[in-house]
Amino acid sequence: MALGEHHYSLTVRWTGNLGSGTSSYREYSRDHDVEIPGLPVIRGSADPTFHGDRSRYNPEQLLLTALAQCHMLSFLHVAVRHGVVVTAYEDNATGMMRLNRDGSGQFENVTLHPHVTVGDPAHVGLVESMHHEANQACFIARSVNFPVLHSPTTAAAA
Repeated sequence: MALGEHHYSLTVRWTGNLGSGTSSYREYSRDHDVEIPGLPVIRGSADPTFHGDRSRYNPEQLLLTALAQCHMLSFLHVAVRHGVVVTAYEDNATGMMRLNRDGSGQFENVTLHPHVTVGDPAHVGLVESMHHEANQACFIARSVNFPVLHSPTTAAAA
C-alpha cells in the first residue's frame, strides 16, 4: 500500500428474493444488508418511491449521511488547528436529487446546515471560514460531482 492510500471494503448482500427473483419489477424486494466486519449490519433498501422499505436506510440517505459526517469530522479537525473549542455540533442536512426521463437520476446539490456552538464568543466570526476549510478537506465532498453547500449557524456557549 502506498503512503497515503487507504482501502475500504464491505459486502452488500441482496436479501430481497421473494421466490421468483427478478422475474418482474414488482416481484422482488429491494432489501439488502451492508456488512462490514466487526460492525452492526446496515439494513438497506430503496427509497419508498422506488418500491423500497421505509424502515431501512436507502443509498440516497447514506450518501447524505456520508457528506454530513465527513464535513463534521473535517470541521472538528479544523477547529483544533485554529484553537477553537467546539462544545456542540448538529447538522440537519438536505439534498436534492433529480430524476431524468430515462429513469436515471443524480444529486443536483446537498446543503449542510451545521449549527455549531463554540466555547469562546470571540471565535464565532471565525467559524464560517472554518466551514469552507473543512469542505476543502472533506474526502467525500471532494469526491462527488455536485455542489456541497453550507448554511451554518454559530452560537457561543452560555
